[in-house]
This record gives sequence, structure tokens and C-alpha cells, in this order.
Amino acid sequence: MPSASGAIASRLPEPPVALQNPALFLDMDGVLAPLAPTPDAVGPDARRTDVLTRLTKRLQGRVAIVSGRTLGEIDRISDGAARAASGVHGLQRRRGDGSLANRSPDPAVRKVVAAFDAFAAERPGVLVEDKELSAGLHYRQAPSVSDEALALAASLALETGLALQPGSMVLELKTPGTDKGVALTAFMAEAPFSGTVPIMVGDDLTDEHGFEAAEALGGFGVLVGPERTTAARYRLDDVAAVLDWLDQIEGGPA
Repeated sequence: MPSASGAIASRLPEPPVALQNPALFLDMDGVLAPLAPTPDAVGPDARRTDVLTRLTKRLQGRVAIVSGRTLGEIDRISDGAARAASGVHGLQRRRGDGSLANRSPDPAVRKVVAAFDAFAAERPGVLVEDKELSAGLHYRQAPSVSDEALALAASLALETGLALQPGSMVLELKTPGTDKGVALTAFMAEAPFSGTVPIMVGDDLTDEHGFEAAEALGGFGVLVGPERTTAARYRLDDVAAVLDWLDQIEGGPA
């Protein structure tokens, strides 16, 4: 994915803690929660819930989780600590007032789920995640199948018109029309986010759209994890560093 800045993340500084009127948009896996062998291995964490609860109060509700997971999974893992949230790369979105703005699933997702199931049945360690709006093929426990998985996903994307979204050891085919950047931009047009400075915190290629959208709207991105070319302006090492940083944020009015 092209980068807006072309910066190498390892050369980027840590983000400041004193911010003017910020709005926080936070990915889940690899940012608020450690990556795990399987999607359902991630669960609630007392410290994460406490940090999110206090941050949301401090920023008067200007915190949203923006994830590839469904809204139900976001709520389960965050223990309901963030009211505003976007799931399945923007295909599900819950506004700050609790109302929903969800897309309808493309019928072709069912065909992809069946094809992914057949692929996984012959390859131990490969998992299929059916999100209704999208289908994910996870191969973290079977990295040797990465080339085969990519070939299958690319072929299905061409055949069905679904959008191919690569992630960290996962390939997802989703209902087209939105991404994390589109979701962030939609939030920024609504209360309580409008008129604030967007900050997107993410770890993989799916978050680059969010970094670019935040930058375009006067904010910035924060990459979590090892170095790579990115549109983010700052970097943090890992989940623990993210929680430490969030806990220190001072977000006064502009």
C-alpha cells in the first residue's frame, strides 16, 4: 500500500502526550490487544478496560475503536469501554450516540466462506473467520501456506468483485466500499469528534488508510510495532507502550 510520507517507522519519534483537542481512533489487535494465534484467544483485560474508560471520560467521548473485528467482538474484548466503534474495516459503525450505520453484506461473501472452508479443511492450522460482511483466512499457525492462500484470495477477489484486504497473517475478502480511513472520516463529521484533531493508532497495512485520513484532516498516525514504510508520523513499540501512552494523554481544548 502506498505511503503518504514514505517514512521509516523506526526513525519516527514517540507521539507527544500533551495534545490539543484530540480524538483517538484505535485499532484493536496489535494495538490495544496483543496478537494471538487465533482470533478468539483474545479476551478482556482489566488494565485495557481501565485505560479506555478513563481516556474516554477525559476526552469527553472522543475515543473510537476502529478494527477489522465485528462490533460484537470489539465490545467483548474491550469490555464495552468504548461506545463509538467501527468494525469489519468500516462496514459496521456505531456512532458516539450509539446509533448504527452498517452496510449490507455482499452475497458473494457466502461463496468465499465456502471456498475458504474447503481450503482450510486440507491444511491444518488454517482458520476461517466468517463475519457475514467479510470472510477472513487466518494462517498464523500455518505460515507455509501463505503463497497458496494469497493466490486463492486474489482469484476469488477477481471472480467476485469483493475487496481483498491483507492483514497480519490473514487475508480478508470483504464487501467493498469502505475502509478504516472512510470510517475515521465519517466519525470526524459527527459529534463528539467534529472540530477535533484525529489521531489514528494502528499496526498493520489495514491501518494505513486511517493514518492517511487522519493526516488529511489535520491530525496524524501512530504506528505500533517494528519498522516499515508508513504514512504514520510517530511510532510506539508494542501494546504495553500504547497503554502507557494513552494513560498519559492530556487533551485540552484548542
